[in-house]
Amino acid sequence: MLSVHQISKIYGIQTVLQKITFSINATDRMGLIGPNGSGKSTLMRILIGLEMPDSGTVAKTRPDLKIGYLPQGLELDPHLTIAQACELDLPADPDAALVEIASALAVNPSDQGLQTRYDELVKYLSTVHHSDDILNPLGLADIDRDKKVGSLSGGQKTRLMLARLMLEEPNLLLLDEPTNHLDIAMLEWLESWLNSFPGAALIISHDRTFLDHTVSCILELNPDTHTLREYAGNYSQYLEQFLIEREKQWDEYRDQVTEVRHMRQDINRTKQQALQVELTTTSRQPGTRRYAKKVAQKALSRQKKLDRYLNSDERVEKPVPGWQLKLDFTAPEHQSRDVLVTEKLVIGYPGNFPLMENINITLRGGERVALTGANGCGKTTILRTIAGYLEPVAGSVHLGASVKLGYMTQEQEHLDLNKSPLDSIMGAGIFTQTEARHFLHYFLFSGDDPLRPAKSLSYGERTRLELALLVAQGSTFLLLDEPINHLDIPSRARFEQSLVRYTGTVLAVVHDRYFIDHFATKVWMMEEGRIRQM
Repeated sequence: MLSVHQISKIYGIQTVLQKITFSINATDRMGLIGPNGSGKSTLMRILIGLEMPDSGTVAKTRPDLKIGYLPQGLELDPHLTIAQACELDLPADPDAALVEIASALAVNPSDQGLQTRYDELVKYLSTVHHSDDILNPLGLADIDRDKKVGSLSGGQKTRLMLARLMLEEPNLLLLDEPTNHLDIAMLEWLESWLNSFPGAALIISHDRTFLDHTVSCILELNPDTHTLREYAGNYSQYLEQFLIEREKQWDEYRDQVTEVRHMRQDINRTKQQALQVELTTTSRQPGTRRYAKKVAQKALSRQKKLDRYLNSDERVEKPVPGWQLKLDFTAPEHQSRDVLVTEKLVIGYPGNFPLMENINITLRGGERVALTGANGCGKTTILRTIAGYLEPVAGSVHLGASVKLGYMTQEQEHLDLNKSPLDSIMGAGIFTQTEARHFLHYFLFSGDDPLRPAKSLSYGERTRLELALLVAQGSTFLLLDEPINHLDIPSRARFEQSLVRYTGTVLAVVHDRYFIDHFATKVWMMEEGRIRQM
């Protein structure tokens, strides 16, 4: 379907992609992975034709290839209605309009404008008939199609963009982070839909469980060499291969270090032997001195051989660990036994019906709870109520006396976008400028990054800055609303490890099933107007 040959891309002096070659065939399911900034989205934009490579080619090997592209962070016009966004905005009486155009076309069969309008209307009618098959399982069929896009939740917007894509009926899907903001039920539906999709798909995702369930091949972009390598299997199978190869490389590197050390010792012994003979003999012992000279030449020959080996492709490179996010949440000196207690709590927004009533929950010190449920059921609302940004409609919320709350929002609205990361961190704790820069380095802010205003940072960089602020503030109770949406796989793994080591209390809204399995001591499900422990 699509053939990629020797693609390279450079921005200024920064190489992003280096001689990338691979092919996508008719039924392939491929996952594209790599750390943030490794060039995944750039490569996908080149494949769709939105950017041009500096060298190399992208060729369609199927003449009728229709590509469906879902970019990361796509923002629809908030003033559009759902119908307009899905191109379902038809005339008041589409059947009458079709008859009218058909009659006009019978009189003027060569009128290309009439023919185009007729074809478009037939297509729209077909789309409307087909739309409920897409909108219904995505949870959009019951929403008024005249509702504005700007009033939708983050999850609803993601599902709307997926619906737009599916209604186009492509035969190749290029999906850049399609799982962001989707709840578990929608993730499972999308997995099922992709597995029954008759075409091919290339998917950028940091959701490891999603990749395990949807792809049979992993393409890994290396951020150091800017090259791509293909692995057979899903994400877990890729990881197993990668770790085996990494361990083998370490074994070969350690053997090489030992061998090189022995060779250097042998060369030094030979040199010392030749020097000792030269120092203890005179010109009246030519035979012995000739022997010493041959020994010295042997040492020089061995040194040249060693130098050639160390500069050759045969040399085993030392495995370089990826520069992953370094997190160390400080342990609270003391924490209350009951960190959070709600009594007959009712949550919602002023002027609207309550989202949930009679909430009675207790969160103990040190627990790590994953809060999950369908989009729109009230997860963010209850976090905002606990954090004090929303007043309870009724009932009460009690925090332990020694609790120091840290709240990370889904929309990142607590960040001052006009401040730089350096200013934000210096304002959050007692840091000198040097200490603040060193601190930010642990969150992958290097060079001039700490000096850039937050509004110029990517979503992933803003997430890292929010995490840095939580650490700097010494929070003992973390409220995290979709904390890993914009983190790459290495950073997600590191974040999991840090939360496991963190001895404070965590309540996190999260839909990443892999993350839940590795982080949570409890799972709370919000459904049917109540919270139940799973």
